[in-house]
Amino acid sequence: MKFFSENIEDLRTLYIANLRKALDMEQKITKALPTMIEKATDPQLASAFNNHLTETQGHVAKVESLLRDVNNGEADTSTCKAISALVSEAEDNIKDAADTTIRDITLIASAQQVEHHEIAVYGTLRTWAELLGEDAAADILDSILDEEKDADELLTSIADGVNTAAANTVTAVPTHV
Repeated sequence: MKFFSENIEDLRTLYIANLRKALDMEQKITKALPTMIEKATDPQLASAFNNHLTETQGHVAKVESLLRDVNNGEADTSTCKAISALVSEAEDNIKDAADTTIRDITLIASAQQVEHHEIAVYGTLRTWAELLGEDAAADILDSILDEEKDADELLTSIADGVNTAAANTVTAVPTHV
């Protein structure tokens, strides 16, 4: 529940507000990834998550720097409700998976949902930075966007094998009365 409005009246204020949410998003992902690494049984998936953790820690530093540059030296966050919901959903799905292969599929699906959100966030922020004449920031945001797209593509390639393995182990379809 919001007790007061941020009173966003222009694109620069909107850009800063969303950088603050992006920082919160990356910090939350950094906290969630160690559990995902621990729960992954597919070696490629665990390695991809481990590499993405390092990459995400770099994103935290980059977004903090961008935020300080446009926010009077401050790098405070604002809650990213979307990532909070996606992380919560992922935690529930991981707990619900009764089989390690199904858990790996769930981990991939959850991670891709997060990646797609990040792609949308960074694509938008990059465009706004360009419009605001923040060319150096736009370049940094574009590089983060490329890394998020690469992570999504890697997850898709890992999913091809994991999903096929899971489909081949289907034993029976439950019937409902």
